[in-house]
Amino acid sequence: MPLPICAVLDNIRSLYNVGSIFRSADAAGIERLYLCGITASPPHSSIRKTALGADERVPYEHHWNGTAVVTGLRMRGYRVASIETGPGSIDLFDWKPDFPLAVVFGNEVDGVSQPLADMSDVRVRIPMYGIKRSLNVATAAGVVFYELLRRHPTGVQSPL
Repeated sequence: MPLPICAVLDNIRSLYNVGSIFRSADAAGIERLYLCGITASPPHSSIRKTALGADERVPYEHHWNGTAVVTGLRMRGYRVASIETGPGSIDLFDWKPDFPLAVVFGNEVDGVSQPLADMSDVRVRIPMYGIKRSLNVATAAGVVFYELLRRHPTGVQSPL
């Protein structure tokens, strides 16, 4: 049974990042991906290259309008968290997530779009201790997915 967590990918440019997020979502038991705006969707050879079949296992939907997706998720009882640095963001390790949860990951250059950030219940940052102040979006998704897996009361029952 998947975790009650979905991810909203807001205008992700790189097909390789999309494929990598599919792979991490499958590994962590994420229930669904919402590919929004310019985010590409399967089938695509560059997504398949990094997804390694996860694009066939993880349910997904493509929508041009991310705000409509988030509005729909909120109406179904999901809390919304933007994974974003900046003022008002709380540390990932201090955050107490509520489930069901939608996590929003933004564009590699511009981050989460302002409308989606404004719709979020919370903004969460991954702590950075080096000179770089952000991670690649696919890496960030993996970190967040596994922290949520660790924090969820039931976790995922591995079929292995």
